[in-house]
Amino acid sequence: MELAAAKLKFIEAWGKLGSEWGINRTMAQVHALLLISSVALTTEEIMEQLSISRGNANMTLRDLIGWGLIEKQHKAGERKEYFFADKDVWNIARQVAKERKKRELEPVLKILNELSNVTGDEKDPEFTTFKKSVADINKLANNADRTIETMLKAEESWFWSSILKVFK
Repeated sequence: MELAAAKLKFIEAWGKLGSEWGINRTMAQVHALLLISSVALTTEEIMEQLSISRGNANMTLRDLIGWGLIEKQHKAGERKEYFFADKDVWNIARQVAKERKKRELEPVLKILNELSNVTGDEKDPEFTTFKKSVADINKLANNADRTIETMLKAEESWFWSSILKVFK
């Protein structure tokens, strides 16, 4: 397989993977393009290579910057903005985990904590079932939160060696 075909295949695969993780397909494809690009790209270059509209490109680039997955830079004497992605996969994984924690896990934890304070008749099976289910889900969510926090603070080699110990 030649490099051009391999790049297209990677961009398409990263797009599918991103959509499986709940990330917009175009967002994942733009990220993939910037990941495999040896130089920072302009909005126009991204639009051309991925055949996307200016509006889609601008919105996607803004979202990727918001996620902390890409950065923008300016070159002296030029008005164009250039975009590049961090190539360190561990940094990418930590950034995605951090954003998903903030956007998905933290709101759920807040609601579960509120629901943990429900009051009712301890003899009512509906109440006890509800209270136990919420407590169990809350415990799982808090464990996930602690695991993500550990990942965010850890060095890659320590994190993976710790995870592998669990499976031995």
